[in-house]
Amino acid sequence: MKALVLTDERTLTLTDHPKPTLTKPTDVVVRVVQTGICGTDRSVLVGKFPATPGVVMGHEAVGVVDQVGPEVTELAPGDRVIINPTLYCGACPTCLKGARNFCENKTGQEVGLDLDGAFAEYIRLPALFVHRMPEDMTYDRAVVVEPLACALNNVDAGGVGPCDTVVVVGGGPMGVVTAMAAEHYGARVMLVEPDPFRQRLCGDILQPSGTGRVSVHHPTDAALVGHGDVVIDTVGHLLEQSLGYAALGARIVVMGYNSTAVATIKPLDILLRGLRIVGAGDFNAHSFPRAIGLARWLPLDRLITHRFDISEWDDAFGMLAPTAGSAYAAMKVVIRP
Repeated sequence: MKALVLTDERTLTLTDHPKPTLTKPTDVVVRVVQTGICGTDRSVLVGKFPATPGVVMGHEAVGVVDQVGPEVTELAPGDRVIINPTLYCGACPTCLKGARNFCENKTGQEVGLDLDGAFAEYIRLPALFVHRMPEDMTYDRAVVVEPLACALNNVDAGGVGPCDTVVVVGGGPMGVVTAMAAEHYGARVMLVEPDPFRQRLCGDILQPSGTGRVSVHHPTDAALVGHGDVVIDTVGHLLEQSLGYAALGARIVVMGYNSTAVATIKPLDILLRGLRIVGAGDFNAHSFPRAIGLARWLPLDRLITHRFDISEWDDAFGMLAPTAGSAYAAMKVVIRP
C-alpha cells in the first residue's frame, strides 16, 4: 500500500509499505477514507514534538472496516468507522486509577508517532479503538471527531459552564473546535487570532450559529484583558499572553503541544489573582464516545477547506505552513489515499 513515512531528517516520504494484517484475534484492519492533518503532525516535522523515524504518520482518521479478527463481534467488514488513536493498556496502575490518557505503557502505542498511523491506505488497531460511525454522519464531520475529543478534554479541565467567558487563544482547527464545544456548553466565547485570513475564516465558521455568543479578536484587543473566566491556549506557547486575558479566579488551560516552549510567570501574580493553571494532556477514553455524540450537533465539517490525494502530501502540508511573506490559506486539510 502507499503510505507517508517519517524519515530520519524529519520529512515525509511516500513509500510502498506492507499492508497491515491481522496479528491478534481482537485486531481490526480499516481501509482509510481520509485523514486530517493535525498540528502535532506539523510539530513533528519542525522539531517541536518527538516521533520515531520509519513510522507511518497520521491519526485523525475515518474509514471502512476491511477485516476483523475472530474475537471481534461488534464490528464487521463494510462498517464505517472512526479511529480513536489514543491507546491505553488498561492494566497499569495509572489506567486502573482511571487516568487512561496517562497510560504508563504508551511507548510504541502512540498512533502516527511510534505506531503506524493513517496517512496510508490501511491501518490496523485493536477493535477497542475503532468506533462505528453514526449512520447519519458524513466522513467530513467524522474526521474532526478526534480533535473534538481533545477539545472536550480541555474544556472539561477548565470547568467551562454556562455564563462563563472563555477566551480561546489560537484560531487554528483546534481553536475553532474548542470554541464550538465551549459555546455548546453555554459559554460566551472570545477567540483570539492574529492572522487576518484565519480571523475571517473563524468568523465564517463560528458566527452562523446564531447565538451571538462568539466573537473573533486580534490579540491586542483591549476587550480581552482580564475578561476570561477560562483561558485555553490551543497553540501551546502562549501561556504568558493567556495570563493577560485571565479574570480574577480564572482557570488557564495549556492545551497546545510544543516541546520547545518556555514561559516566565510571577508566582505572586497567580497567588494574588487566585489563578489556576491546568494541563489536561491527551483525552481520556470516555471522551471519545462523547465526542461522537456531540459531533452530531456541531458543524465540524465547516472546518475542512482543502482535500488532497496522498501523492500531493507536500502541497497539503504547505497549505498549513506559512513562510516569511506568505499567510495561512487553509483551516483543516485532509489527505485521501
